Amino acid sequence: MTSKIKIVVTDLDGTLLPSKGKISQRNYNTLVNLKNKKVIRAIATGRSLYSALAVLSEDFPIDYLIFSSGAGIMKWDTKELIYAQQIDADEVMDLSKILMDHEIDFMILDPIPLNHQFYYHQTGHKNLDFDRRLALYKQFANPIGNWEDTRRDACQILAILPNKVDWFEELKSKFTDIKIIRATSPLDHESIWMEIFPEHISKGHGCQWLCNTLKINASESLVIGNDYNDIDLLDWGKYSFVVANAPAELKLKYQVTESVSQDGFSLAVDSINTKNSTSQPAADRYL
Repeated sequence: MTSKIKIVVTDLDGTLLPSKGKISQRNYNTLVNLKNKKVIRAIATGRSLYSALAVLSEDFPIDYLIFSSGAGIMKWDTKELIYAQQIDADEVMDLSKILMDHEIDFMILDPIPLNHQFYYHQTGHKNLDFDRRLALYKQFANPIGNWEDTRRDACQILAILPNKVDWFEELKSKFTDIKIIRATSPLDHESIWMEIFPEHISKGHGCQWLCNTLKINASESLVIGNDYNDIDLLDWGKYSFVVANAPAELKLKYQVTESVSQDGFSLAVDSINTKNSTSQPAADRYL
């Protein structure tokens, strides 16, 4: 890795962490080696802080954790929260009205750092993925009695939809001045999770905030992801990769590395080390 790269940002699930698996020794070693080369290492995940801490050891070799799709950032060595955003109660109420009017199942996640706790609205329609997430977090979940009960500050709103992109896009069009992020369910790997955040929130924005703080330019970054909620991250980074297990449409747009199970993260990092040693123009490196 040359001095041209000063920060490496990776998604977690499906990129660094295989489904029902663990982070490979090679990828772990790559993160350790990046520190030796004075490269900042960050994970950018859609997981809440609670969920991320459940799968990352206290001494995991990163410098920053960007969680909840960019709504929060933790300095990893001290576990200090250095950035947190939320949706104000009145806006949460307005957003909830739209979802209720369209008979959508959704969850209102508490402000950071307690955003593993939530209130939920359930229509009664069949929604197995919603049921699955509700069961996983049963001890942290409370039902919404009526619309007035939705007036509460929130980190985000999570609506769980069937795998119908047209339906997602139609529902998305009902919202203005708010950030809508599409993610594939990490539970059934099929349903669409509509993540609703303040307008400026995304993994890419979280990276930009962090780089501004660290006085690093986006042109000095390498990023890697695997899903639709990584698009803002991938568009932000200078060298952007997706793993081979990413959706086909993302693989048409970004440089492709090997799959998560074949150490695609490490191979992407190594490939930029090789490419930076040449004098090719940056655009040619993707041909």
